[in-house]
Amino acid sequence: MQLTQEQLDFFDTFGFLTFPGLLADRIDSIINDFEALFAEHGGGHGGAAHDGTARSCLVPFIDQSASLSSLLDEPRLLAIAEGLLGDDFNYMGSDGNFYVGDTNWHSDGVNKVGRYIKIALYLDPVKKDSGALRVIPGTHDIEMARVWQAREAGSARKLWDIDGSEVPSVALESTPGDVVCFNHNLMHAAFGGNNRRRMFTLNLGRHCQTPTEIENLENYIGGSARFWMDDFYGPAMLETASSERMKHLEQPIKHSAHLPALTAQARATMKEPSRG
Repeated sequence: MQLTQEQLDFFDTFGFLTFPGLLADRIDSIINDFEALFAEHGGGHGGAAHDGTARSCLVPFIDQSASLSSLLDEPRLLAIAEGLLGDDFNYMGSDGNFYVGDTNWHSDGVNKVGRYIKIALYLDPVKKDSGALRVIPGTHDIEMARVWQAREAGSARKLWDIDGSEVPSVALESTPGDVVCFNHNLMHAAFGGNNRRRMFTLNLGRHCQTPTEIENLENYIGGSARFWMDDFYGPAMLETASSERMKHLEQPIKHSAHLPALTAQARATMKEPSRG
């Protein structure tokens, strides 16, 4: 598998791609591994099981399972990552989630240099009004924010007197086995979902070349402190890593020495790890 020029141009223009059925042959084992990790670690308040009252989140996620860590070696996912980021892309961690209710409009980054993407797998069928990811195409272009208010969609009621669910957007409806990929800068949301929507992501970034990109990388890694992470990667990810996988881990490892101190500060001020 290799991304076509049309797919690359689409991602550059609109900020997302979808791959229906891409991992359909692996999805049953992926779901079993997802459930096993949450059964072992919880993810709710104090590590309790998900109770449907608030989002539950595990970070790192795939890193805690040898079989899920192998997704970083999966040729079909590598084709997406390498096509959008280059052969030496950085693996920037993973989060596993039980989502609850609506998620208002937001982006996961405001990156003016480099490129960061999410590869997302939804483990339950989701439609437009039952929790599917909605995106506003083109909002990954930060420079457009100067002339286009779409990046302020989180304030839809104040700005345009409409509910967030009424903001013009594209719903990326999904069936387990589908893969969704989007730029961290892209404005996205979800509406109408139930209180047990299973989803996890792999976060990836372009290998850093400039001092500004390195600074952004270190800030990104420092943000993991809110999840009470002393190490940027989980043990299974490292213990099962081939030399090929390691090239996607080496640069973040090199720039993560500041994380333990930040995590200690977070533990002193937070009642529990962040839920997202």
